[in-house]
Amino acid sequence: KTPLDLKLFYAFVAMLVVATLGLLGFWQPNAVTDAKPQPPDAPRRLGEFTLTDQSGRTVTHAAFAGKFIIVNFVHTSCSISCLQVNRQMAEVQRLTVGQADVRLMSLTVDPRTDTPPVLAEFGKKFGSGSNRWGLLTGEKTVLYGLIETSFLRREALNRDSPMPGGFLDTDRIAVVDRSGTVRRYFDGMKATTPAAITNLLHELRAEPTPL
Repeated sequence: KTPLDLKLFYAFVAMLVVATLGLLGFWQPNAVTDAKPQPPDAPRRLGEFTLTDQSGRTVTHAAFAGKFIIVNFVHTSCSISCLQVNRQMAEVQRLTVGQADVRLMSLTVDPRTDTPPVLAEFGKKFGSGSNRWGLLTGEKTVLYGLIETSFLRREALNRDSPMPGGFLDTDRIAVVDRSGTVRRYFDGMKATTPAAITNLLHELRAEPTPL
């Protein structure tokens, strides 16, 4: 080989090594997100609330009494993860058509931006116009209290926090049983989650009714 050929050959080998090491750095089998449903970090129940849905109607916790509730957390300014999670919610809605004991609930973590008209426009992308899927907003103190008490942990707030309210794991989808108890969290970024949620609903329906 000529010196030029050798230089090109070595440069190609070096690039190949760097690319391989980069892939190995990203591929961490032990860090792969577990697609299995996760139980709450502590006993959690859906608290009482009075909020407003995407149509401007007042909605209270009583509207969900005795129903299975599929809950996610929205931030309409979010451009990637929120869209993906809501696609999974839309699929859950499709899979549970005709199941009168199932309701979907989306709680905004950014009520200042996510007014009823904004939520209504956002919901159109996912077919959330029916009464089965409420996108809820309201007073920040009420929303944040509900989300923190019933569903998600919060980190210490700072100006660099990417999520309004400092909530953690906002890409989760929660399943609440008919008694109001939070039973499982699912990864809202996984395409397998809607089917897994519907399977859990079948299992919960088969449980003995508490006396």
